[in-house]
Amino acid sequence: MSHPHAQEIAQALVDWFTANGRDYPWRRTTDPWAILVSEIMLQQTTIPTVLGRYEAWMQQFPTPAHLASASEEEALRSWEGLGYYRRVRALQATARAIVQQHGGHFPTEESAIRALPGIGDYTVGALLSFAYNRPAPLVDANVSRVFARLFNDPTPVDSPAGRRQHWKRAAALVHPTNPRSYNSALMELGQTLCTSGTPDCLLCPLQEWCRAENPTTLPVKLPKKKITAIEHHDILLLTPAGLLMEKQPDGNRHEGMYRLPRRAADFCTNLPHLADQKYSITRYKVTRHLYLAQADTKPLPGEEFIPLSRLDSTPMASPDRKIIQNHLPH
Repeated sequence: MSHPHAQEIAQALVDWFTANGRDYPWRRTTDPWAILVSEIMLQQTTIPTVLGRYEAWMQQFPTPAHLASASEEEALRSWEGLGYYRRVRALQATARAIVQQHGGHFPTEESAIRALPGIGDYTVGALLSFAYNRPAPLVDANVSRVFARLFNDPTPVDSPAGRRQHWKRAAALVHPTNPRSYNSALMELGQTLCTSGTPDCLLCPLQEWCRAENPTTLPVKLPKKKITAIEHHDILLLTPAGLLMEKQPDGNRHEGMYRLPRRAADFCTNLPHLADQKYSITRYKVTRHLYLAQADTKPLPGEEFIPLSRLDSTPMASPDRKIIQNHLPH
C-alpha cells in the first residue's frame, strides 16, 4: 500500500491546501463537538445545504450537554431539511454518552472516542486529525476517487477489497505532523479537481506522482442498485382539534416523527384529489397522492390531531411539511 513518494505527496497536498483550501466554519475550530456535528451533517448531505444550517444548529446545541438534555422531538425538529434522521438520533446518543461517561467533556483518547455510540472509522479519523491534529487515516468517496487514480487501481472503490486498500493507503500516506491540513486537502482535492468524470489534471498538485493511465475511467464502482418506484395515498383532515397526523413507530426510518395519515387506494377513490408530490429517498422514487378526507373520518391507531399551534415544533420530513404548508389555510 506504500508509495515511493509518500512524503512528497503528503507535503504537496498540505502546500496546495494552504494556498487553496476553502473556508468553512468547521475549519475555523478545533472543538471536537463542533467537528463531530459537521461530519455527521456532511454525511449524505451537500456542503451548501450544511452551510445553510450548521452555525444556527451549533447555536442551539453548542455542547454535548445541550443536545443530551433536549427531547427527541426537539432534536428531530432541529434536523428537518437535512434528511437521514437516524443521524441526529445517533448524535444525541453520542452526546448523552459524553455527558454520562465523561462529565460532558469530549474524550481525547482514541479508544474512548471509538467506544462512543455511532462513531465509526471515518469519524474517528476526522476527530483525531481535525480536532487533535493527530496522524489518522480518513477515507470518504472523494479520497477513494483520488486514491483510485493515484494508484491506477481498478478495484471497485465500494467493494470490501477496495475499501480495505484505500484505508491502508490512507494510513500509509497521512502527513505525520500536519494531518489536519493533509486530510482536509485530500478530501478537497476530490471535491474540486479530482472530480468524477473528467478531472482537472493540469492543476492537480499530485500530477507528478499520479499513475492513472486513463483517469476518466476511474474510479470503478459496483453496479448501482435498482431504483424502486413506490406510491402511497395520504389524507388531509383538518378539524378544530388540529391536523390529523400519524406518529412513526419504533424501528421506522422516521421513528418518532410525524407524517400525514395513509390509506388504501380504494379508500381514496371518491375523495377530492388535492395534489401529487414526487420526491426521492435513497433507492426509492416516491409519488404521494393527497386527498381531502371527509370530516367524519375516524383516526386509526397511532394517529392523533396536532393543533396548528404545535405544527412548527412537530418533527416531520421535509416533503410532509412542504405539502402541508401548501394546503393548509394561511
